[in-house]
Amino acid sequence: MLTDCFCRTGRWVMLGLLALQGVSGAADETTVQPAPEEMAKAAGVKLPGLPWHVVNLWWDFEKPVEHFTSLEMVVTIDRDVPATCNLYISPCGIAKINGLQFYGGIQTNINGWASKESRERVFPGKGAIFSRWSADKKTPIGLDHVRTSAGDCLVESAGYEGEFASVRRPYAWSKGTYRYMIEKGETETVDGKESTWFHCRVKNEAGEVHEVGSLRFEGRDFTFWERHSAFVEVYSTAKIPRSGIPAVKVAFGRPKINGELVPLKQVNAYYPDPAKGAPGSPDCANVTADGERCVVEVGPIFKRDEARRRHPVELKKAP
Repeated sequence: MLTDCFCRTGRWVMLGLLALQGVSGAADETTVQPAPEEMAKAAGVKLPGLPWHVVNLWWDFEKPVEHFTSLEMVVTIDRDVPATCNLYISPCGIAKINGLQFYGGIQTNINGWASKESRERVFPGKGAIFSRWSADKKTPIGLDHVRTSAGDCLVESAGYEGEFASVRRPYAWSKGTYRYMIEKGETETVDGKESTWFHCRVKNEAGEVHEVGSLRFEGRDFTFWERHSAFVEVYSTAKIPRSGIPAVKVAFGRPKINGELVPLKQVNAYYPDPAKGAPGSPDCANVTADGERCVVEVGPIFKRDEARRRHPVELKKAP
């Protein structure tokens, strides 16, 4: 399949496209790269199986945050990434409240069940997702933990990545700045025990809010753990089983919890080793600091200096 970011016909076609885009002054915004297999061969490395977390970011806090009510992450994407590849930008890579784990972000290709009654997987294109796991990741968690925000929402409850429940909703995001937000909602009693709904929203630069959906968590008062993560991932779907790697730059702001920036101990970037464990990833990303932001630049596959597989990101406050 020929796509904007997965060109199987080789490097010359890619260079031709780049040249054409250069005439229009948009060369710095193309996502086009050679196929991963071609880049890996040129770099002398082997490709691990998908998915590929091209980078994981970790912010370590001074302490946990009690009485958790909201999480907000700002993410800026420097170019439009087409839905012809599978890219997951997750400003909420792993989060835990009272030991209950959740994650979410925006994807070029969301997928899931069209309704709580359906088990047919559909692929509407770009969108946002919000997922949580059961307490032990082994006990199934049903769709009664999921509340949709609109008729076009997708849902899923399964166990192929640990037992989870999820809500997803189409959202035609492009280049720009977005706020991914999780906010505490109402508490209710279920089977004699208190549970609380948390709502997921995405806000764009114009201030427009896109309601994604809600998930229910056991408890009333929550403590957010002492760290936070984000990641950028190339993943696989039945629609696009072998995605290309788009060239893109993604900047993540500092975590804001309960409306405040959380005091930090340290920030680190980690690039999974393509030769060790699972999941691995081809080395194709680097992280730098831009003030208080972590900037992830995704590009060609290369051989990484193993001393730089994990490194600190030295953030600086704006003057």
